[in-house]
Amino acid sequence: MAVITCIDDLKKIYHRRVPKMFYDYCETGSWSEQTFQENTSDFNDLYFRQRVAIDMTNRTTATKMLGQDVSMPVALAPVGLTGMQHADGEIHAARAAEKFGVPFTLSTLSICSIEDVAAATTKPFWFQVYTLTDDDFMQRLMDRARKANCSAIVITLDLQVQGQRHKDLKNGLSAPPKLTVRSIADMMTKVRWGLGMLQTKRRTFGNVVGHAKGVTNPSSLSSWTAEAFDHALDWNRVKELMDMWGGKVVLKGIMDPEDARRAAELGADAIVVSNHGGRQLDGTLSSIRMLPAILDEVGDKMEVYFDSGIRSGQDILKALALGANGVMIGRSWVYGLGAMGEAGVTKALEVLHKEMDTTMALCGHRDINEVDRKILHIPKNFAGDFES
Repeated sequence: MAVITCIDDLKKIYHRRVPKMFYDYCETGSWSEQTFQENTSDFNDLYFRQRVAIDMTNRTTATKMLGQDVSMPVALAPVGLTGMQHADGEIHAARAAEKFGVPFTLSTLSICSIEDVAAATTKPFWFQVYTLTDDDFMQRLMDRARKANCSAIVITLDLQVQGQRHKDLKNGLSAPPKLTVRSIADMMTKVRWGLGMLQTKRRTFGNVVGHAKGVTNPSSLSSWTAEAFDHALDWNRVKELMDMWGGKVVLKGIMDPEDARRAAELGADAIVVSNHGGRQLDGTLSSIRMLPAILDEVGDKMEVYFDSGIRSGQDILKALALGANGVMIGRSWVYGLGAMGEAGVTKALEVLHKEMDTTMALCGHRDINEVDRKILHIPKNFAGDFES
């Protein structure tokens, strides 16, 4: 087995083992991919301050997210189609997260259903929902999540209109995927992936097919997705969805201080500073550049999580040092899943934790809850002092 020392090692294995269609689905951004690239590269503008001769025994990365004890302030972000990256992928990821002591977030457009994941785990997980127009489906979806003992819902706000992702269009990646001679030929070369898919019965969208009106099989799903998303979404509708759930709510996709303030006024428990991993509005600032301004606006009013561009434990520590209460990782855990299933997700979490813990120590801290901006050298114009 290859020696895995960083997330990029897992990505290389993932690239070899997963069909191109699904690899590209994960590793792509919208339009020119400027934002997708800068989400990662902008972390390089933040530098650590090294400190020495400080007692580094008894270090801890333990904290809380939404009142839940976690081994480190990291949650697995919702990623659609995960069960196509690896057979029963959502179950593998949820199990790894539970054992590691961090939250897992199941996507509405997952392959494994809410019930599948609940049956395979013992602790509550988070559930992600989109802003859809069908109240009957939304209410039943939330009822199912409540019955599965989900402890919070994550409402994705930045997918009213889907960004154009060139690779997905060229590969025929849709819901469900459109198979071509080329994609089928490529899948036939991914033996490990193919054997896993043959052994599972979960190959469609378990939360939607058989539950949404008119969606009785995978072929009827595409017409549903074309009409389901609420283009008329406004803050009143967001409040309706929050009330429909009645429990803890995280609003994901916040990239502007004014939107963060509106989320706080609605009573959201947390927000996620996220540009959807660069998959929606291309040409927007990276999430890490927008984080400081949003924290200045609402950091004392609610929990603020960070998402988009994290590829190392050092990235996580930088976001926390700027003031984030926690982070959500997406591609980093998907690389591990596609590479080695549950063991790969665990390895990704181990790598991130070790990098974060070691860097925290070298910056002179032994408690993740005490890390602040003092461990960073921050350029004066980092937060994007642009005219609006």
